[in-house]
Amino acid sequence: MTKIGIILGSTRPGRNGEAVARWVYDVASRRTDAEFELVDLLDYKLPHLDEAIPPSLGQYTQPHTLAWAEKIDSFDGFIMVTPEYNHSTSAALKNAIDFLFAEWNNKAVGFVSYGSVGGARAVEHLRLVAGELQMADVRAQVALSLFHDFENFSTFKPGDHQVEALNTTLDQVLAWSRALAPLREK
Repeated sequence: MTKIGIILGSTRPGRNGEAVARWVYDVASRRTDAEFELVDLLDYKLPHLDEAIPPSLGQYTQPHTLAWAEKIDSFDGFIMVTPEYNHSTSAALKNAIDFLFAEWNNKAVGFVSYGSVGGARAVEHLRLVAGELQMADVRAQVALSLFHDFENFSTFKPGDHQVEALNTTLDQVLAWSRALAPLREK
């Protein structure tokens, strides 16, 4: 069965991302066409990148990197839940991505973003990063507005149309994850 990791890309205290990621997981878990797992960056305690050798060589030395690599390697594709901070993604998510290389290769990725303009600029940056990591980013995405999908900018209340957008994103991530499976065979 195809396995998709839902990465919660914020570690900020009081983060809106936790409610968003749980919503993504709840909607995804109703499906029977894949397995889904919520992956919270807080659980991995990744420091600022501290590997001396570039990740593209796969010579990880730190225990936290090895644990992170094992987790990411276990998935066929991803949904990344990202806030938009200063026209980009969170430093925590970018740092977590930068720790690894081969574990991301030939996997699909979709995005669920949130911010004042739906997190669109964060996703644009992540699409560039995904290309470098040989990931297939899908066209569909969920862009959640702090003005329309949150009450008082903090209580998550997505519009009904967002469930359809999420299911379209999940459909595309699953299709691409399966299509890329032969490239991931070791």
